[in-house]
Order: sequence, then structure tokens, then C-alpha cells
Amino acid sequence: LPMGLLFRLVCLCVLVGVAQQPRVPDCLRSGDIVFQASKSSRAQLIRRATGSPYSHVGLIEVANDGIFVIEAIEPVSRTPFETWRKRGIGTKIMVLRDRSLDEKTLAAVVAEAKSHLGTHYDARYRWDDERLYCSELVVKAYARAAKVTVGEMQALSSLSVNAKELAYAKSLGIEADTNLVTPASVAADARFSQVMSDF
Repeated sequence: LPMGLLFRLVCLCVLVGVAQQPRVPDCLRSGDIVFQASKSSRAQLIRRATGSPYSHVGLIEVANDGIFVIEAIEPVSRTPFETWRKRGIGTKIMVLRDRSLDEKTLAAVVAEAKSHLGTHYDARYRWDDERLYCSELVVKAYARAAKVTVGEMQALSSLSVNAKELAYAKSLGIEADTNLVTPASVAADARFSQVMSDF
């Protein structure tokens, strides 16, 4: 092939490859809450118990060095947005925003979440700061930095779980009367409006 034609073909292939990659949404702002459906068996149980497509949640941070998700995994981490999105089923996300809060307050929410970086994941869903689970991190960051209540506490036994699943939870150290805030509860909070969703 002539060099000019070959160069154009290479450029076309690169452009097609870039176009097929999911782009970071331009609409993201620090303090936004982002949801996904993660792939673990525990995540499947969470979705079934709550009747929700969401099993994991984190906070967006838009910073000079990129866009990140502050999330409670093992341990609480500052994960690059694209890395976070690719972990979810189908790379689908849903983003919510509290439009009543100013930029300074939302920055404080993110800073509060980041103060827990390195904290171990709480697989037993206890309500203390020794370990944290995903929606707990988000709820506490908003409560402490913005003085607002997000989601609602629910007993595990009040969710759509059967006796076998309750027995499995107990084997993991999670009692039926454990009170927790689920990603679904955060997603249903009326104070937030949807920014985007590809679910």
C-alpha cells in the first residue's frame, strides 16, 4: 500500500478503537454518588435482597490528577474512575447529585470520605469506624461534612432474604437484626437527582 493510504488506515483504526472505549462523562462533579452492579456472589445477594440493580456505591472526586471514585473496598481506596467502571457488570453506572449543596460542602464530603483511606472493609456491616462498607462510607461522609441524612437504616431481616440466606449471612457473622444502609436505600433517597444512567 502507498504510505499515505497506510497512514490513513492506521489513523482510522486508532480512531475506531478510541470511539469504542467508554468515555469519562463530562457531567461528573466532586461529591456525586456513583452506583454499579459488581460481580461477586455477595453482590448478587445484595441485589436480590434489595430488588435493586445496584450493589456497590462510591463518591466521585474530580481532581487535578484525574477523576476518581472514593470507595469502601478492601481497603477504602481512591480508584481511577475508568478502573472502577470496568469492574462493574457491563461497565454500567448511575450517578446522583444533591443539587442543594454548594461546591465547598461537596468538597468537604469528599475530604471526609478520603480521611478513611486505608480503612479495612467491613464484611459484617457494623456501624462503627473500625471497618467500613461501601454505602456506610457515603452516608457517613454526607452526615459529617454536609450534616444531612442519606438513605435509611434497615434490619437485614426486613430485606427480601429467605431463611437459607439468613443462615448464610449468620455464618459470615451477620445477624438477622443487623441494621445497615444499602446502596438501594441511598439510590432511592429523594434529596438526590439523577445526573446520568446507562442501566
